[in-house]
Amino acid sequence: MRRTRKDRRTVATSDMSEPTRRDFLYIATGAVGVVGTAAAVWPFVDQMNPDASVQALASIEVNLDAIEEGSAITVLWRGKPVFIRHRTGKEIEEARAVPMDELRDPLAENANLPAGSPATDENRAEKPEWLVMVGVCTHLGCVPLGQQGDFGGWFCPCHGSHYDTAGRIRKGPAPRNLDVPEYTFLSDTTIRVG
Repeated sequence: MRRTRKDRRTVATSDMSEPTRRDFLYIATGAVGVVGTAAAVWPFVDQMNPDASVQALASIEVNLDAIEEGSAITVLWRGKPVFIRHRTGKEIEEARAVPMDELRDPLAENANLPAGSPATDENRAEKPEWLVMVGVCTHLGCVPLGQQGDFGGWFCPCHGSHYDTAGRIRKGPAPRNLDVPEYTFLSDTTIRVG
């Protein structure tokens, strides 16, 4: 109990007094202020979301009909080149014949598989005849040249990295295999990257 002086009389009051009307007005004013601030700030936060044109570029569809066996095309996805190669039977056989202990990077680097999946040819290509990879060297970001190098795959002219027919690093300074982006087959002749 504490004693206060009121009208020159000592009155006993408890420490746990009931909220007054003034306390209620303070709380109500603070709540209105918080809601008003949130309503004023929301448009500024919302403008940072990507617009429809940016979201449309998050995935692309590619028609595979025009790609003959043994050839490749390069498409642009999220500002990066993506190699889509229609591999020959010989290229598939060569990629599958490589012993895992000869690979510098034993991981598939495939966004469609769990992390840590081995870099077998089966884990690098969803369908054996179609290889889809981000065409950026994992060393310093140069674009490798196709069907060149010591292993018949890709060769990075910047620092001499050699990739095989499955996009796996075999020689040179690159630390990892070429990345396989997230992609799905919509039909036998169409894929969606992203």
